[in-house]
Amino acid sequence: MPLRKAAIVTALDWDVLYTDHVGRVYNFFRYRVGETATAEDLTAATFEKAWSKRLQFRGDPESFTAWLFTIARNVANDHFRKSPPLVPLEAASHLASPDLAGEQLEQAEEFNRLVAAINRLPGRARDLITLKYGAELNNRQIAKQLHLSESNVGTILSRTLQKLRLELEVYDER
Repeated sequence: MPLRKAAIVTALDWDVLYTDHVGRVYNFFRYRVGETATAEDLTAATFEKAWSKRLQFRGDPESFTAWLFTIARNVANDHFRKSPPLVPLEAASHLASPDLAGEQLEQAEEFNRLVAAINRLPGRARDLITLKYGAELNNRQIAKQLHLSESNVGTILSRTLQKLRLELEVYDER
């Protein structure tokens, strides 16, 4: 390994980077897949890939976020390519544990409706929503990640949120 490359890799504190990003990566996946166990597995897969490709990383700690979420988006895409379609929660509602409180079940159903609506969005809009609200990235970080301008990110987010609200309102009226 060339000396310069070794110096960059050693300069990054992977423990700190993991601690700083694991929650946001996990939330990104929760918004994409809706299931805790799957989100945990995909989070682990993302960090395993990042660790194994750490020598390919060309940047500083500030650009690490964009690099890591590129890996996370690819892990999500691979997951959906390999996974069979999920059964809607409503179809399995009769299987719910009687121990679950009604409020918890209602919140879980609402979250699953949101995840389903997000996953019906076109790819770029879906990525914007999950990076903004799941990963809690700001518009500047998202713009860098998706190669868009900050104003374009804001505009697309606003339109996408309106579309999601309308879709969820229509669902609630049924």
